[in-house]
Amino acid sequence: MARVGQRDTKPETVVRGLAHGLGYRFRLHRRDLPGTPDLVFPRLRKVIFVHGCFWHRHPGCRLSSVPKTRHEFWQQKFVQNVERDNRAVGDIQRLGWDVLIVWECETKIKEALQSRLSEWLASEACY
Repeated sequence: MARVGQRDTKPETVVRGLAHGLGYRFRLHRRDLPGTPDLVFPRLRKVIFVHGCFWHRHPGCRLSSVPKTRHEFWQQKFVQNVERDNRAVGDIQRLGWDVLIVWECETKIKEALQSRLSEWLASEACY
């Protein structure tokens, strides 16, 4: 699992390209924020996490299947991942940041994702 890429993944580069194409500038992987968000828009106080459907358990997605071997190990691993994600999102929101989670499967339909990003980035934060 150490070989699983955590940065510069295909879904992440798709989101970066769309945000940049919309004219937004951002920082990558700011370690000073909880959960190390994938994209950080400091001026807007917004962050984006790009989650892989398998590792982060996208509800209802066909990509979030459970491996057939070592079932208990994987279940525990996935539960820990989801708990960590929820903690990170809550911590960032308590600091006054707006959070968007983009799922890997959403990056397949770029037009819809671009529309979602545009709307979210242009909106006022809910805080």
